[in-house]
Order: sequence, then structure tokens, then C-alpha cells
Amino acid sequence: MGNIRPTYIKRVAVELVHKYPDQFTGDYQHNKQMVSKLTDVRSVSMRNKIAGYVTRYRKLYEA
Repeated sequence: MGNIRPTYIKRVAVELVHKYPDQFTGDYQHNKQMVSKLTDVRSVSMRNKIAGYVTRYRKLYEA
């Protein structure tokens, strides 16, 4: 069973990956820093969820 993420987290993550394709990698720690730089998300848990989905998206769909 996988995690079920809200649509807004997926939407923001996919939008970031399409807008800045060279900024994100398969590394979660790097993606976490980039999400902080590129968005105005104030919540740490929201940032981590977006970064986690970006990492998963890069590994699965852009391999």
C-alpha cells in the first residue's frame, strides 16, 4: 500500500518539475532544498510532502 497524497501536493510537485526540470533529481534532500527556494511554502510538513512527491515522480515517471 502506498501513500495517498492530496491533489494540491501532486499538482504543485508536477508543476515544479515541468517548470524547472534541471533543478530536481532523485535525491530527496536536494529536492527539499529546491522546493524551499522555488516556492513560498511556509509549512515544513507541506514542503517535505511536495519534495517527497517530486522525488518519487522523478524516479518513476521520468526515468
